[in-house]
Amino acid sequence: MTPDQALTELRLGLETALMIGLPLLLTVLFIGVIVGVVQAATQVNEPTIAFVAKAIALAFVLAAGGSWLLGRLVDFASALIQRIPQLVS
Repeated sequence: MTPDQALTELRLGLETALMIGLPLLLTVLFIGVIVGVVQAATQVNEPTIAFVAKAIALAFVLAAGGSWLLGRLVDFASALIQRIPQLVS
């Protein structure tokens, strides 16, 4: 394996991790900001409200897009396994 091949595989892995994690992280960030603004406006500073809201939003995103996220991960893993003979030689 040449350094170029190693960097290419690393880049593909990082892109896949970003594509899988980004929708989840953005959802939690967005919900956290909204709940934080509402809590600041109402002066209700209860950490469980933010946690429950984030957990519900995360569960919704996973239910809605979980198959797509898992499909991306499976596609990457199977392509990587298929490329192993070219990487080793």
